[in-house]
Amino acid sequence: MSVLVIAEHRRGDLRDVSYEAITAGRELADERGSDLHVAVIGGDVDAFAEELNCEGVDAIHAVDDGEEFDHNAYQTAAAALADRLDAGAVVTPNSVNGLDYAPALAEALGVTLVTDAVGIDYDDGLTVTREMYGSKVETTVDVAGDRFVLTVRGGEWPPVEGVGDATVEAADVDVPESGARVTGFEEVGGGDVDIADADVLVSVGRGIEEEENLELVEEFADALGATLSASRPIVDNGWLPKNRQVGQSGKVVTPDVYIAVGISGAVQHVAGMKGSDTIIAVNTDPNAPIFDIADYAIVGDLFDVVPELIDEFA
Repeated sequence: MSVLVIAEHRRGDLRDVSYEAITAGRELADERGSDLHVAVIGGDVDAFAEELNCEGVDAIHAVDDGEEFDHNAYQTAAAALADRLDAGAVVTPNSVNGLDYAPALAEALGVTLVTDAVGIDYDDGLTVTREMYGSKVETTVDVAGDRFVLTVRGGEWPPVEGVGDATVEAADVDVPESGARVTGFEEVGGGDVDIADADVLVSVGRGIEEEENLELVEEFADALGATLSASRPIVDNGWLPKNRQVGQSGKVVTPDVYIAVGISGAVQHVAGMKGSDTIIAVNTDPNAPIFDIADYAIVGDLFDVVPELIDEFA
């Protein structure tokens, strides 16, 4: 039985979670001794298929149906491909879109659904690692049977790298008409930037103390050519908009460099940025949890440290 990964795109671009899901899917395929298939549904399927032709992918299936995500199209196409390919495992991102159709897909296939995986292991059966209570508790779930739909959390697997030699085919899938159809996409409250796309993030926490002090961190971000983000208390105070929030209740980010300024490192925040390539933290408390995952730690007052850094990079 093969493994099928469903890619995700938005407004003409493949999302990073697609490449992370491929890594998880390849890991699962290796452990099951099976082929890895990737499906892309809707949008510019030819261009997407070329981008998804990564190392470890055996075949890519392009379903030309609409421009944006549509529940009916994804559920129908994914179910048809899973049957056609004898896919024992279907892997999707644990995103708003993935969680929209994954339950219906599992129901249509008559298989088990497991969501929000942060780790997988397969040895005569699937064991999934999940987190609960705001990532304070880690649990394992043993999945009965060989067939399942699995959603994987973003930022937990590295994006797949390398160019592959997968076969690419246009998949002819009959998507029946439904009572609802997506005709467009509108980013509500999205603001002027998507922090998930940033290569360098400077993120500010409650250590900034007052709203007027944000100007210092904004100057630092400008000096680096970085994007400004924040932990939840800054957004809850109304000092920065919701689209700038990193964490479980914000966005999961995986930049090349993540600089945490005045952030203690609560588990909810760490869950949203621990996949960053390089993490640098500035905090007065040498025992701050953020230092447990930081590659570089600066123990000091941000009001002393940040001006020095601005002078260095400006």
